[in-house]
Amino acid sequence: MEKLTNEKMRTFTGHEKIGTFKAGEKLTEFGEKQNEANEALAANINDLIKRVCALEDEQVKHKEIMRGIATELSAFKKELDRVRLSEKLNSGAIERLDRAIAAAGDE
Repeated sequence: MEKLTNEKMRTFTGHEKIGTFKAGEKLTEFGEKQNEANEALAANINDLIKRVCALEDEQVKHKEIMRGIATELSAFKKELDRVRLSEKLNSGAIERLDRAIAAAGDE
């Protein structure tokens, strides 16, 4: 990609008086400079379009990855909650068994 500068984009360079015989030559020169400027602009615009498309593609990929992570995180939280509940239930059962054994030993 060619860097655009004010100088490269300048297609008209002066306001000097132009004679009738030089008008066609000057008009041709202006047209050639304008074409070069248009081509440079088109190349830069096309490059920017490619960059934006690549960024949009990356954004879609990142969204998909984040959705996958969110799904895995949700599943992990459910499993963690299940383990915590099992731990509480098991602790309660162990305490009851311990009390029952202690009560049986006291008798």
